[in-house]
Amino acid sequence: MHVQILLLHNFCLHRKGLGCGTLDEVSAREDDEDLAGNWHDLMCQYHRTTCALDRALSAGHGITVSEFEVLQQLNVAGAAKSGLKMHTLADNVHLSQSALSRVVGRLEEEALVERSVCIEDRRSVWVKSTEAGVQRFDEARPTHRAVLREQATVAG
Repeated sequence: MHVQILLLHNFCLHRKGLGCGTLDEVSAREDDEDLAGNWHDLMCQYHRTTCALDRALSAGHGITVSEFEVLQQLNVAGAAKSGLKMHTLADNVHLSQSALSRVVGRLEEEALVERSVCIEDRRSVWVKSTEAGVQRFDEARPTHRAVLREQATVAG
């Protein structure tokens, strides 16, 4: 059966002017299509989960998923008190420096984080959670985890 499918596949490719290819080449193309399909499924699940998180966190806690991620990284790293450098935070939350700056700016406006210039290197900026930021994170964490559990159930 597999050989018949490969022969039909080669015939269709040949008719489209793509050449027949060897069995290894056809298998590699099929593997690539499976890989692309898996990637698409993963991205769909990521976007569904992100949208669900955004809706729940915005409605229940007045923060976006990106803002939650910044607060989470500051708290998980134990940096709520001491802070993290902006470039380290950008790597951890997978945002560009520009996008992170906007997110931190919104959090700063709500007094959830504070920014300060590094004394040793004036080019570096530190970010740390305020008490209100730690509290908002602690309040939002159960909502975040509930949405993750729900989405994992839907995906599984």
